[in-house]
Amino acid sequence: MPVGGFSITRPDLPHPIGADTPSASLWRVGGTSVRSAQRGGRRVHVVGLCGATDDEVRRLPARPLPARVAWWWPGAYAVLEEVEHGLVLHTDPAAAFPLYAAAWRGTWAWSTSARHLAALVDARVDVGRVACAVLAPSLPVLATGRSFFTGVVQLPPGARIELPTDGGPNRCSTVWRPDPYAGPPAHLRLRTALTAAVILRTRTGPGLSSDLSGGLDSTTLAVIASRAMPGPLDAVTIHPAGILDGADLRHARLTADASAGRIRHHLLPLTAEHRPYQRIAEVPVTDEPAPSTLTHSRLLAQLRWMRRELGTRTHLTGDGGDSILFQPPAHLADLLRRHRYLRAIREASGWARLRHTSVPPLLRAAARMARQTRQDALAALGPALTAGTPGPHNAGNVRWFPALPVPAWATPDGVRLLAGAAADTASAPDPLPGLDASVRVLVDEIREVARTAVADAELAASCGVDLQNPFLDASVADAVLPTPLGGRPPLYAYKPTLTRAFSDVLPPALAARTTKGSFEADHYSGMRAALPELLADGVTNLAALSLVDVGGFRAQLRQAAAGLPMPLATMEQALAVDAWLGAIGRAPAPRWAVPALGRSE
Repeated sequence: MPVGGFSITRPDLPHPIGADTPSASLWRVGGTSVRSAQRGGRRVHVVGLCGATDDEVRRLPARPLPARVAWWWPGAYAVLEEVEHGLVLHTDPAAAFPLYAAAWRGTWAWSTSARHLAALVDARVDVGRVACAVLAPSLPVLATGRSFFTGVVQLPPGARIELPTDGGPNRCSTVWRPDPYAGPPAHLRLRTALTAAVILRTRTGPGLSSDLSGGLDSTTLAVIASRAMPGPLDAVTIHPAGILDGADLRHARLTADASAGRIRHHLLPLTAEHRPYQRIAEVPVTDEPAPSTLTHSRLLAQLRWMRRELGTRTHLTGDGGDSILFQPPAHLADLLRRHRYLRAIREASGWARLRHTSVPPLLRAAARMARQTRQDALAALGPALTAGTPGPHNAGNVRWFPALPVPAWATPDGVRLLAGAAADTASAPDPLPGLDASVRVLVDEIREVARTAVADAELAASCGVDLQNPFLDASVADAVLPTPLGGRPPLYAYKPTLTRAFSDVLPPALAARTTKGSFEADHYSGMRAALPELLADGVTNLAALSLVDVGGFRAQLRQAAAGLPMPLATMEQALAVDAWLGAIGRAPAPRWAVPALGRSE
């Protein structure tokens, strides 16, 4: 539920219709937590789910806020200071609680919802941002700082930002850096941070339930929650109807059986109506395209069933675990740059076995990356995108940025917008210079996953369920990312930090698991079932923006539905963004009211 406000305090400021106003400069729609404290002329607000006690919040205005205030406690939140010259915002380093801002009538407006700000300033959809999302979904770096609406910017994560009362340029300083530091081992830090993140939800989330997919991430959360709750935890495993012997379901049952009654296990069968691509034109409106757009029928059916049958109001998922816990291939370049040659060879050998490739190409790619800076890699993106080629083959994807080709159905206008975004990105300074390549890559990935997960939470909110992702708390990222090079897990290992952290509470067979089930076959069958609707309506909104050649897209869609091998990521993203554009067009924009004038604006 959105929260927002202004960098100035006065009684006649507008707010969305239906919002309440916790203070003269704040508004809130729904039940998002806002806790405030004041001392003298200084007022501090803690906005979002935060593990700080009420006493800790009351003490905040008494002294300057520490730099780490936005990741000091578990949760996803931001901290705001009302000061004489404007508003100071301390943003979540993981972007799980993103903030947006727009200039408005000589001051600044900010919100957790870009869509609400767009309605306030009469902004339109940003076609360049849409082009980045559709034509280069593997390169979210191209859209850094942009929302899907013109004139509405995403404020930098992990920063201290001053928004002046007079609407002047904002002043931003980066305050979070995951530099390596000596301290407790990574698995101990992870255990402390993730346990606190889950316990916070058990204490503040009414009607708590959890995914229990049979994988390590959701299982770990379910086990932690079940040990912290006074009664049994409702945990849900989805599975294809009629198939009750899969590995995921077997491991989920094993976990429930080992819980000594602390986990109440529920099975939810999926039928043909829950397949991907079904009724995507009916997806509810969100701030940006939701990752679960193509599977929203499955997600919303699950959430409605849990709400009805289990009384679920808050639901835990393991989203974000992969981003936090896996090492990216850039780790090989870090090892070579630091002259850890023997370890680089060992890890390249393990990675080569998993990728069914040979070791020398991996090491050559790592050596090239070790000699290249992130800014150099950004500068090379524009020409590569304009040329429409993915660049040379790179075994194991050991590079700064994935190099997928621009799809053949992209229009020249779309490619020009991509190239412009690449040039803008390359000219901007890196707010986190000097980090190891693998850490810098992970920061980008975690922030993309965390920010887009908010759109999935908006889908869930349409069912009356608060979707929570503890792995994406900034305190969890801060526990893992600063691990020194020597303590980072091997590239080829399957989440060893997590299994070591919780080895005493996970069933041994689950902790030893090295794979996870897949619903990929459902995507192909769902695509074939929905093909008539996809051919008739898919990407028509994108075509209206001159970004997609409809004929070329439909031809590739038919080939994919026929089972021809091809990457689906770009095609699926185009369908998801097109569905989002349709939802934006159908849904009424948020309406604003000016209290002093008593009229809508």
